[in-house]
Amino acid sequence: MMTRKILVLATLILGVLFTSCSSDDDGPPVTTLQLETIGLQPLTGGSSYQGWLIVNGQTIPTAKFTNPSGIVNLDVFAEDAAAASQFVITIEPAGDIDDGPSDAKILTGNFSGTAAPLTFQTVVADLSTASGQFFLATPTDNAGGVDNGNDEFGVWFMNGANAAGLSLPTLASGWKYEGWVDFGNKIVSTGTFSDVNATDDGNLFKGSGGDVPSFPGEDFLVIPSQVSLSGITFPAAVTGKRVFITVEPFQDNDSNPFFIEPLSATAGITTGPANPVTMTSNTAVPSGRVTRPN
Repeated sequence: MMTRKILVLATLILGVLFTSCSSDDDGPPVTTLQLETIGLQPLTGGSSYQGWLIVNGQTIPTAKFTNPSGIVNLDVFAEDAAAASQFVITIEPAGDIDDGPSDAKILTGNFSGTAAPLTFQTVVADLSTASGQFFLATPTDNAGGVDNGNDEFGVWFMNGANAAGLSLPTLASGWKYEGWVDFGNKIVSTGTFSDVNATDDGNLFKGSGGDVPSFPGEDFLVIPSQVSLSGITFPAAVTGKRVFITVEPFQDNDSNPFFIEPLSATAGITTGPANPVTMTSNTAVPSGRVTRPN
């Protein structure tokens, strides 16, 4: 009889403990945000998207994701979802472990009722007035300023000999422009830049004896020993190749072009500042909408 009483008592105690632990484990109520986007592309190279609720000025993170296709469900605390005034999507670099958003905010919007429409222009830039031109030349190996006749191997975003060829809006913090040439089996960067009237961050492949212009561009003459670049032989001719500008989250450490491409054109066979190529503008930028339960 005593043994049976002990067993019953033990069972009751375990039941109480189990109930108590289950209550603690449940935690605050959770709800699901539904995110739908247009024009947002899957990320590669280890970077990821991350959503952020803005609650009383504080950033509350959601889970990270790399594929924005369809409806992305993001679980958050119901209290945070109800109190949020704004929603932001950032691009977080590979290896990101901090608990705050990166500077590369790509979409944002304010909640009105249960929904927040998300826009690119208000958080990155309005690209609707972007325009540009370039010409083919290789000034970095023109010793003494004398053209050595190999201008097909370089591209410079210039208007004439001493003026900017690009008209682009200033980008928000976390973003830079980057020039590219598609050589067929290899797309190579001309360098990142923020100022259309200054030398860019590239010029890895320049020649010697000449000058680097004070504008974005690149001469594809020599591959330096410290650069690993397979699938292309230098000097590399830009004639007939597609040349384009992207908007890049410059901390993403991805060597591939980002999908936002405001300007592009195919180079012809003529060279020099007297033969500019006008670039075509592309105003397509991502947008979206996030909804929360009533």
